[in-house]
Amino acid sequence: MRTIHPVILCGGSGTRLWPLSRALLPKQFLPLAGTRSMLQETALRLAGLRDATAPILISHVDHRFLVAEQLREAGGALALHLLEPEGRNTAPAIAAAAVWVAAQDTDALLLVLPSDHAIRDVPGFHQAIGRAATLATNGRLVTFGIVPTSPNTGYGYIRRGTPEAATPQAYAVTEFVEKPDEARARMFLERGDYYWNSGMFLFSARRYLEELRRFRPEIITSVEAAILNGTRDLDFLRLDEGAFARCPAESVDYAVMERTRDASVVAADIGWSDVGSWSALWELEPKDAQGNSVRGDVYLDQASGCYVRAEDRLVAAVGVRDLVIVETDDAVLVAHKDRAQDVKQAVEHLKASKRDEHISHRRVYRPWGYYETLDEGIGFQVKRLMVKPASRISLQRHRRRAEHWVVVSGRAKVTRGNEVMTLGANESTYIPIGEKHRLENVGADPLFVIEVQSGDYLGEDDIERFDDDYRRT
Repeated sequence: MRTIHPVILCGGSGTRLWPLSRALLPKQFLPLAGTRSMLQETALRLAGLRDATAPILISHVDHRFLVAEQLREAGGALALHLLEPEGRNTAPAIAAAAVWVAAQDTDALLLVLPSDHAIRDVPGFHQAIGRAATLATNGRLVTFGIVPTSPNTGYGYIRRGTPEAATPQAYAVTEFVEKPDEARARMFLERGDYYWNSGMFLFSARRYLEELRRFRPEIITSVEAAILNGTRDLDFLRLDEGAFARCPAESVDYAVMERTRDASVVAADIGWSDVGSWSALWELEPKDAQGNSVRGDVYLDQASGCYVRAEDRLVAAVGVRDLVIVETDDAVLVAHKDRAQDVKQAVEHLKASKRDEHISHRRVYRPWGYYETLDEGIGFQVKRLMVKPASRISLQRHRRRAEHWVVVSGRAKVTRGNEVMTLGANESTYIPIGEKHRLENVGADPLFVIEVQSGDYLGEDDIERFDDDYRRT
């Protein structure tokens, strides 16, 4: 058996899971269906997979530290972390992994996995991978078709053809079908020869590149240049921005799988969901006798069939049915479960209105820890900073704001101009406008600091960095 190189795609915005999923913290980095994030669950379910190496992760450059930290927390090893300067869909992302892997191992197989799926039957998943690997070793490009349980209109479908010889539950692909209306979806379910398109694939790196060069040579040309001119940055490999920007943005389905004559599908009944909406998450979660799924501080009275999630406050729901109610620190969503797919329209409204509730939560994660906004008004903003042990912010200055720092707990080393000081709980300092400064945690516990900003502009882009452990510009 050839070596399997898992490739985890960490892109995606998850707009249908707003207000929990945001641009800076999309659904793949959230603990939606358990205590670990979707990305962590994806990496951990590879444990025990036969003939598999450590995974390759592909993410947007803005999410690089979040991805790396989550994998570290989960205790997972990493073969490579590729950084996309901008999203160009799945075909170029997979091509970048294939080019890198093929240079190391000409016979390698790629197992392509989105980072935001839920799978209940992990042993069954591994068995399906084993069947797919047999086909891929013989030159087939394999996708995983999920045995449908309902006429779902939120998924694309795959129609199976003739059985693959000597490989159970494997078939040649007859056609890929875009998301159908309900009538067609019911027909697919009744026929029994259609599967949900999972977006997971297994094929050899060499065969994928051959087919991509045949059908979409522009993608190969751009990706090869992006790899060749890429740069190493800490533990990351940055794809060259100019070369990658010239790459056509296409899905692997459209660029290769719908065009190749060598596509196969392995049927998989593994408790799969792409967790694409709140109603999909409701289907996954445990429910009470009235069919309610509840997370957080929630009170229900005469409610049925609801998904209710409270992140920061008590949520009480009385006499309601089939609703999605999601509360966060700065937004509340109330929607009928049948309209859960339409939540993305609320996100589009926020974008058009130039609001920022679709971009980030009040708590924003950074490689050194996080900050969260406590209060804000004209000319001022109050934040709470948490700096991890042995971590520090960049040496920086602001041209339009001053800052007051008050240490709540922990020990802080503060650089202010040419002065260096150590502060403990209940001690404070002032950073004038234009003064170079840095905050560092020199204690064994997390450092908590209240930061009061004042000035005529308080945006996060008013930062000039002089030295940064994380090589941010």
